[in-house]
Amino acid sequence: MTSCALSSDARRQPKFTNSEVSIRNDVGTLWQITRAYFQDQRLAATPTQPIPLQPIVPQELERSEARVYRLGHSTVLMQLDGKWLLTDPVFSERASPVQWAGPKRFHDSPLALADLPEITAVVISHDHYDHLDKAAIQALDAKVNWFVTPLKVGNHLRQWGIDDDKIIELDWWQQTVIEGLTLTATPSQHFSGRGLLDRDRTLWASWVVAGADTRVFFSGDSGYFSGFKEIGDRLGPFDLTLIETGAYNDLWSEVHMLPEESLQAHRDLRGKVMLPIHNGTFDLALHDWFEPLQRIQQLARQHGVTLATPIFGEAVPLQREFVSQSWWPAPSVETEFAQATP
Repeated sequence: MTSCALSSDARRQPKFTNSEVSIRNDVGTLWQITRAYFQDQRLAATPTQPIPLQPIVPQELERSEARVYRLGHSTVLMQLDGKWLLTDPVFSERASPVQWAGPKRFHDSPLALADLPEITAVVISHDHYDHLDKAAIQALDAKVNWFVTPLKVGNHLRQWGIDDDKIIELDWWQQTVIEGLTLTATPSQHFSGRGLLDRDRTLWASWVVAGADTRVFFSGDSGYFSGFKEIGDRLGPFDLTLIETGAYNDLWSEVHMLPEESLQAHRDLRGKVMLPIHNGTFDLALHDWFEPLQRIQQLARQHGVTLATPIFGEAVPLQREFVSQSWWPAPSVETEFAQATP
């Protein structure tokens, strides 16, 4: 059984830790990663042609049906029991502390911030820049009832002007009920920090969102660990799992799952349908931009797992069948195009 890594006095704990591994940043590991980036010879690190996008029109949001829309990276808009929730909202041009440098978006959001519906809760997994966007949080404030975060992540929001009364912070396995929806913070294996001196000062988490008859799992970021099995046993099964599948590498697999591990996590969770997230929006690793989708599709077919790979902005219903399409280019097509591009 995976135990929570936090003491009963977690709110005053200087640093948070994982339950199964200690993530190290030793000189040898950092040198290996640096060398790997210098030796990078990818031909398709970013798309050479526009990524397919399905704009979401206001009339589309007036429908009442349990469904999710992938807006980008790990940003997912979902409707459960007539309530709207939004995960890890990142709408800025770059996932970075500054907007003149850092990983740049491959595509626009299919729904502008200003056009989002009234949001019952924004659910945040951790405080890294590709998951917690200051500008988006401040712009969303007027139309969000609650911001639900792991412990101490709420401190960022307070510093950015969000009212303390709108912030709910949870430890692993704690839950809150908001307008009939139950949100449970569950373990993940990752780390946190937005600068050089705040490593692991805030908690990271995955999330379970349960409505009257629909259950969704949101992984946030995580390496593979036994916690997925425990979450599945305690809170599953799930109609949909939103599983991190992207920005992986053997050098940092303890904090970002490889595709084979993402698929196993979905199976551990007892998920019905898997929707791979954390891909297709930013270049954050050393694989071709389309590789995560290609690999997870092959694995799902091999293991008989139902996979949802929607175009950004395409509705994925939770109570009826969804037919996916392979919207990313065949690897040979994309790399050949990149080779031919001056």
